[in-house]
Amino acid sequence: MRSSGRRTVVWNGPMGVFELAPFAAGTFAVARILADLPDAHTVVGGGDSAAAVHAAGLTDRIGWVSTGGGATLEFLEGRTLPAVAALLGQ
Repeated sequence: MRSSGRRTVVWNGPMGVFELAPFAAGTFAVARILADLPDAHTVVGGGDSAAAVHAAGLTDRIGWVSTGGGATLEFLEGRTLPAVAALLGQ
């Protein structure tokens, strides 16, 4: 796949019930597309999304994978996460 100027791609949430083979194609296709993006930082957030990337065998080809989907989105919004605030003594 050739690059179209993407620098960062965030994925949060599978495309469907990827745990059942008849419904896995869409989710695994998205995982493959992200893994194949040249020169892009890829971020996958959420337990189900992380499990899908793992099931597709692509975890090592994704820039950052987190099981905290909501926390990932809040962090990207610029919010201070409670655990980070506690570590920083805030």
